[in-house]
Amino acid sequence: MIGRRRKGPRWAHTASATGWGESTFAEIAWDKSRGAAARWAVAGGVLGLAGGLLAFAPAAWLAGAIASATNQHLLLADARGTLWSGSAVVVLTGGPGSRDASALPGRLDWTIGIKGLGLELRARQACCINGTAALQVKPGFGRVTLALAPSPGWVGQWPTAWLGGLGTPWNTMQMGGSLRLASPGLSVESVQGRWRLAGRADLDLLDVSSRVSTLETLGSYRLNIAADPSGSGASQLTLSTQQGALQLSGNGTMGPGGVRFRGEARAAPGEEAPLANLLNIIGRRDGARSVISIG
Repeated sequence: MIGRRRKGPRWAHTASATGWGESTFAEIAWDKSRGAAARWAVAGGVLGLAGGLLAFAPAAWLAGAIASATNQHLLLADARGTLWSGSAVVVLTGGPGSRDASALPGRLDWTIGIKGLGLELRARQACCINGTAALQVKPGFGRVTLALAPSPGWVGQWPTAWLGGLGTPWNTMQMGGSLRLASPGLSVESVQGRWRLAGRADLDLLDVSSRVSTLETLGSYRLNIAADPSGSGASQLTLSTQQGALQLSGNGTMGPGGVRFRGEARAAPGEEAPLANLLNIIGRRDGARSVISIG
């Protein structure tokens, strides 16, 4: 007697027989893979677009950043090229709303490249820069350092008349002569919005003249900027006369609280008359001297 084979439920073998489970799971995995690939593609496109925009960022971006940082006292007008390689006309102005402006002759050319863990800006201008000036920018955690690379001789020289663009009292004095910057190495570090200077620089005012005075030249002067050895973060300012009929002297500081300077101007013996008007403009008259006070 042949026994009857018990039939199991008809649906018991359906999933394995038809492959429904495997195919469904494969479709879900495929959908997830395709979604991840799409997200990576979008992310890659966004990064590529951002990189392209940064690579071809216009020179006007740098001009805008400098104008904002200097409260529109220093402008890069008619900026051309890109952020990384461009040129512009350098202009001094009296600030927002001022009608005073003075431009340097020719154009300033610059390039920006990667150097170490930061950037290096290299600038050239036939009228005013000795060869190529290099400024290194090194970002860090909550800080950024700007370092002027040491340069043999002087770094730059500009006409003193350029200062007339800053407005009063420079435009009234209508100065002649030149400004020359020299430095064995200078760096400025910003830590949480507070600036700290290291190194030193000398700003020489050479063969200065003024239409306010009948003298052909007033003299030559030096403004020394040096880091405070105490480490307070304030830079020391010292003004001295190298030679000339107009005698200038003074001391001050430049730090997080701004610039504070106290000095005086005097006429050399026998030169009081031709310097009388100029002494009235430079500062507050106190007998034979003119008191200079900033900050």
